[in-house]
Amino acid sequence: MDASLPQVQVAWGPMLPLLLLTGTGLLVLVLDPLMAPEHRDRLPILSLAGVLAAALAVVLGWDRTEIGFGGMLAGDGFARFFSLLFLLVAALTLLISVAYIRRAGMDHGEYSALLLFGTLGMMVMASSLDLMTIFLGLETLSISLYILAGFLREDLKSNESALKYLLLGAFASGFLLYGIALVYGATGSINLTRVAAALSSGQVRSPALLTLGMGLLIVGFGFKVASVPFHMWAPDVYEGAPTSVTAFMITGTKAAAFAAFLRILMTGLPALLPDWSGVLWVLAVLSMTVGNLVALAQTNLKRMLAYSSIAHAGYLLVATVTGTRLGSGSILFYLTAYTFMNLGAFAVIVALARRDEERLLIDEYAGLGRRHPLLAAAMALFMFSLAGVPPTAGFMGKLYVFGAAIQGDYLGLAIIGVVNSVISAFYYLRITVVMYMTPGEAEPAPASLSPALLLAVAIAAWGTLQLGLFPSRFLEIALRSVGALLG
Repeated sequence: MDASLPQVQVAWGPMLPLLLLTGTGLLVLVLDPLMAPEHRDRLPILSLAGVLAAALAVVLGWDRTEIGFGGMLAGDGFARFFSLLFLLVAALTLLISVAYIRRAGMDHGEYSALLLFGTLGMMVMASSLDLMTIFLGLETLSISLYILAGFLREDLKSNESALKYLLLGAFASGFLLYGIALVYGATGSINLTRVAAALSSGQVRSPALLTLGMGLLIVGFGFKVASVPFHMWAPDVYEGAPTSVTAFMITGTKAAAFAAFLRILMTGLPALLPDWSGVLWVLAVLSMTVGNLVALAQTNLKRMLAYSSIAHAGYLLVATVTGTRLGSGSILFYLTAYTFMNLGAFAVIVALARRDEERLLIDEYAGLGRRHPLLAAAMALFMFSLAGVPPTAGFMGKLYVFGAAIQGDYLGLAIIGVVNSVISAFYYLRITVVMYMTPGEAEPAPASLSPALLLAVAIAAWGTLQLGLFPSRFLEIALRSVGALLG
C-alpha cells in the first residue's frame, strides 16, 4: 500500500449493531431453504438471538459518542436510546410471532428476515445526520413493511393492505425526497449540522425555497406518523395486515418517524422553530381530535387501535411543538410507554385468535374476565394505560407531554390534549366493561398461550407498570439522550 495515501479511520461503533442485524437477517435467508419445514419455527429464535446481540452492542457503547462516515452516522445517546427501543419492538414482535406465523401459515424464513431488515431501517433513521441517509433508512423500513403487510398471500384484505401502503407510501416518499432536494438547493448541503450552520450564519440562498422544503418534509413524515390529514391509509393497512405485523408497524414505524423528525427539526432546522411549530400545532389538534372522535364509532379492535394511534401521534406532536429539551425528552418517554402498552394489547389479541379466524370485534371479548382472567387483566391494564389512567406508563407519558406544553407557553394546546384524553377514555374503558360486565359465549375456544407469547405479555405488562410507578429515573435517561440532539 502506498504510504503517501491518507489513512481513513472508520468509526465502527455506530455500525456494529447494524452489522449484527444485517448478518442475522442474511443468515436467516440462507438457512430457510436448507431447513425442514417442521424446523422453521427455530428461525424466529435465531432472529431473536441476533436482536439481543445487537442490543448488547448498543449497551456496551452507551457512554461513547462517535460520528462516522463523514458526519453521516451518529453513535450518540439519542441514536442509542432509539436503537434499544427499536430492538425492544423487534424482540417483542418476534415473541408474538412464534406461534402466530405457524397458525396463520406464514412460517417462512423471509418473515423474520424482513422484521430484522425493517428494524435495521429504523436504526439507520435514528442514527443519521444526513437527509439522504435518513431517506435510505426510511425506504429500507418501508419496503420491508410493504411485503410484510401482504404476507397473508391468500387473504384479499392483506393484499389490499399491502397495495394501499405501497401506493400511498411511494407518494409520501416522493414528497420527502423533493423536500430534501429543496433543502439542498437552499442551503447547499443535506448534512443536518451544515444546514443548521448555514441558517445560523445567514447563508441561505433562498428562504422561500427552504420553507417550502421544510413543508414537504413535514408532509412526508406526517404520513409516516399517521397524523391528520395524512392518516387515511392507517386504518385499512393496520386492519388488513397480519396482526403481528400490525403490532410492529403501529409501534416501530411511529417511533422511527419521530426519531428522524426530531433529528431534522432540532438539529438541522432549530432556527425555523417559529415556522414549523405553528404547522405542527395545527396537525396536533387535528390528529388528537379526529383520531379520538372516529375511534369512538369503531367496533373492530384493530381499527379502533389504528385511530387511537392517530390520536397518539397528536399527543406526541404536542411535545414536538415546544421545541424544548423537556418536550423532546417526553417524546422519548412517551414512545417507550406506547411501545409496551400497544405491543401488549396486540399480544393479547394474538393469544385469543382462533385457528381459522381472529377475534377482532370488541363484542367477541365479552366474558373474557371469567374465561381467561389473566389475559383479561393484562388487556385491562393496557387499555387503562392507553387511556392515561394512573399509575400506568400512559398516564406519566401524557403528564410529561402536557407539562412540556405548559412550560413552553402552549397552555391552550395542553388543554385541548387533556380534553381529548378524556374523550379517549370512553372507547378504551368500553373494552374493559365488555370483558368483565357482559356475558360471553357458552363454550369459547381456548386461548393460544405459547411460552413466547406469555413472555411477551409479561414483559409488556411489566414495562407498563414500571414506567408508571417509577418514571423519574427513565425520564432522566431520556433527557440525557436528547442532550446530543440539542447540541
